[in-house]
Amino acid sequence: MRFFAIADPHLSFDEEGVMQKPMSVFGPIWDDHWQKLKKCWTETVTGDDCVIVAGDISWGMKLEEARVDLDHLRELPGIKVFFKGNHDLWWISQKSLDMLYAEEDENGVMVPDPRMRFIKNDAFVSDGVAVCGTRGWVCPGSDEFTEHDMKIYLREAGRLERSLQAGRDSGAETLIGVLHYPPTNDMHQPSLFTRLMEEYGVKTCVYGHLHKQENFKRGIKGVLNGVEYRLVSYDYVEGQPVRII
Repeated sequence: MRFFAIADPHLSFDEEGVMQKPMSVFGPIWDDHWQKLKKCWTETVTGDDCVIVAGDISWGMKLEEARVDLDHLRELPGIKVFFKGNHDLWWISQKSLDMLYAEEDENGVMVPDPRMRFIKNDAFVSDGVAVCGTRGWVCPGSDEFTEHDMKIYLREAGRLERSLQAGRDSGAETLIGVLHYPPTNDMHQPSLFTRLMEEYGVKTCVYGHLHKQENFKRGIKGVLNGVEYRLVSYDYVEGQPVRII
């Protein structure tokens, strides 16, 4: 199995397949972005591969609205492993997500679709690799960081640790870290997120959230204390799922 990653598909299909919130207002890189993403994905990913989708999946406010977008992603090759982004307001209870595409097994028990995985406080494990992560949040040292942000930051760090621990407990030889937000502040200073990645021996951490050329530099890239950090937002990678392993 090969592992790929991309973040920020920002889909908004209606029942007729029309994009209700075209992303082209954010620059020409977003023109017909679903068609570009679909083309790059199908030319790169096979049914035996895994694609990590690191947040901001759908503009839908409710799960029934987001399902139309998830249906489009479900039709693409590979196992999809989803993590929540700040715009994924439709992301509700874990049970609702697990049962979204559930089917009956031979014993009449409803089981989740193994090719559509929604991760929270857990890990996706296959072929000796554990994919672990959480949404993340703004890090201390950022200009906009407040006391309220500290509460969310600590909560998200706890969720990341639970996911990493699940990956470690699985016996996986390799851990991939996933965040939606960048793992550091704009000055690329260490955070609870980077420290946890180091402590658990994460090989590579992917993240998204950052858009437009002037903002890409805000995200850490390259190796810090043995962990490789890679920005995989749609416009940064130009719609091309990035090979991680």
